[in-house]
Amino acid sequence: MEQKINYLSDLEFNLDTWKRELKFHRDEMDTFQEKLEEVAARKNLDKEAMVALESFQNKILRERKVISDLLHKIKQKRMNIKTADLSEPVDGRLYREQIPLRDEMKTYIRLHYDLKEQMMDFFTKWLD
Repeated sequence: MEQKINYLSDLEFNLDTWKRELKFHRDEMDTFQEKLEEVAARKNLDKEAMVALESFQNKILRERKVISDLLHKIKQKRMNIKTADLSEPVDGRLYREQIPLRDEMKTYIRLHYDLKEQMMDFFTKWLD
């Protein structure tokens, strides 16, 4: 039973780490939205800047949706762990069930940092 508790604790640790990271990214998107509003308030924006600004705003909306979906999946996985039968042997099933979520997190994180770099370049150009 101790082995099972350790196994479940490790799985929970992964979920907690992902959850904290997603919440940080959600807060970061709020900051980026504020910066986009600063840029939008400028009167000297050309059409190219306005198109990029609108594109970033749409990407922030989509990212918030992805974050919300991932947080929901994490919550579901956590419930699976909480309701696990401690008397059944460790067979790796719960770990295997987390693999698709782990892969989604990897993809999300890669895309998040790509977007972040694009936005930072945009801010460098338009905020002085």
